[in-house]
Amino acid sequence: MAKLWDISQTLRPDLPVWPGDTAFSCETVWTIGPDCPVKVSRLTLSTHSGAHADAPSHYDPAGVDIAGAGLDVYVGTCVLVTASGTGPHVRPDDLDWSAIEGETRVLIRTCKTFPHDAWDSDFRALHADTIDRLAACGCRLIGVDAASLDPETSKSMDAHHAVRRHDMRILEGLVLDGVPDGPYELIALPLKIAGADAAPVRAVLRELP
Repeated sequence: MAKLWDISQTLRPDLPVWPGDTAFSCETVWTIGPDCPVKVSRLTLSTHSGAHADAPSHYDPAGVDIAGAGLDVYVGTCVLVTASGTGPHVRPDDLDWSAIEGETRVLIRTCKTFPHDAWDSDFRALHADTIDRLAACGCRLIGVDAASLDPETSKSMDAHHAVRRHDMRILEGLVLDGVPDGPYELIALPLKIAGADAAPVRAVLRELP
């Protein structure tokens, strides 16, 4: 049986979220007892909680919502590569392009250890030039372990707008600790939420034969 790597974050009350965004909570509404045979909970969360897929509407007023985003790009072969360098942006020279050329889905490891327990404002973003080159190589989906393709303080959103120009898709907040670089099958379907600018995913990598 092919090995699976779960590269999702666990959604939980102490999940670090973007500063000012909605904290995650799971509240019990019904409890199993003499008058109720089931437990039912109510969720409160941001569309960008944990590992998630950005919809084009997140960065483009004319973009489709996550319910309207095609699913094919979120399932299929991919390659995981580790970015070299230590600068605030992952630039083209920080990636192994011999491993990336021709890949539809590219996952980029930017941190040594995923920050599960605290928000990291200094995550490495992707430079727009890197996204342009990924698109030229045939990439249609970019996945990162960082909280965003752009820096926390960015107002211009250069990386997201580079994605928009090339009609690519984005996965953010992936947990890539312990997963070796190389080719995999990616399964990371976003929840089908009408009008939403993003949706959580249960992201999984499956070992290829």
